Amino acid sequence: MPTTRQDAWTQDEDLLLAEVILRHIRDGGTQLQAFEEVGRQLSRTAAACGFRWNSYVRKQYKSGIELAKKQRKELKKQAVPDFDDDIETIVEEAKAQVHSLSRQKEISFPFVLDYIKELYEKAKEHRDYSENLDGYKSQIKLLEKKMNELSAENEKLTKELKMIEEDYRALIEIMERARKMVVLQEEDRQQKVKFQMDKNGNLERVEK
Repeated sequence: MPTTRQDAWTQDEDLLLAEVILRHIRDGGTQLQAFEEVGRQLSRTAAACGFRWNSYVRKQYKSGIELAKKQRKELKKQAVPDFDDDIETIVEEAKAQVHSLSRQKEISFPFVLDYIKELYEKAKEHRDYSENLDGYKSQIKLLEKKMNELSAENEKLTKELKMIEEDYRALIEIMERARKMVVLQEEDRQQKVKFQMDKNGNLERVEK
């Protein structure tokens, strides 16, 4: 069995601890899982890794933690969650991890508090997803209703536009026939009129 280290932490070990925890946050894992992974790599206990993270390293990665949480939310939005057994899964996971914690000798209060907060955030996220899903369903129904109304209105306007176009073409035809009749009458009138010269040499109009 490998010996558990208790010596001082190096800069490289702090960096490894931060990288693993940020990855677990981003991928939806727990900090306890991250502590156990780092512990196996560095031959340290998970509790020692948790104490190091909460007492020193976490303060240096506040922006990285926020970014990892945002990335986790984006990844979860891309998948459709199954809410039937989410709470049961969280409870079972909590039981297993608390049982694992109970076997560790070095458990600090900040470590336990941070872990409880993490479980609460996960449960809240699952509840929010469930509420958002119900809201999306309601929005879809409203949009479908609105789409049907707009479709009926569009069909009505299309029929009215067709009638207006037909009336417009009929009016153009009437105006064209009237114009042709005026032109023909004018031509006919001009053909009936002629001029002749009177005895004084002036032109006078003579009707046919």
